[in-house]
Amino acid sequence: MSTTPPTDMDKTMEQVPTDVRKMTEQSTEQVRTAINSYLQFFQRAVPANVMGGNELSNKVLNYAQRNVQNAFEFAQKLAQVKDVQELVKLQTEFIQSQMQAMTEQVKDLSETATKAMMDAFKGVGGPRGKGGASS
Repeated sequence: MSTTPPTDMDKTMEQVPTDVRKMTEQSTEQVRTAINSYLQFFQRAVPANVMGGNELSNKVLNYAQRNVQNAFEFAQKLAQVKDVQELVKLQTEFIQSQMQAMTEQVKDLSETATKAMMDAFKGVGGPRGKGGASS
């Protein structure tokens, strides 16, 4: 148990009725379903040659889905917090994990985009550069 007396915020969080938590969870699930439907629509609607081809497009969509999933998991955990300390700990952990994920995603997408551009340039200049044509 905590040795510090409860704050007004702690008391307020304890007073959140179960019905409100359930309603929040239901709303979160509805939003999750809507976003997943949008991402699936986006995946079907975007041509493969946009954004550097299939590999880059697939990575962008996969990262978007993963980030949305992480945000919803965070929201579900947030609805279950009991006190301010738990809230702060949960938020800090979420922000740290998202920053790490973003750093890794940016690096991966940058490498994939660079590779796609290099492959495109090879296709444009390939035959002329190997043909040995003299001036």
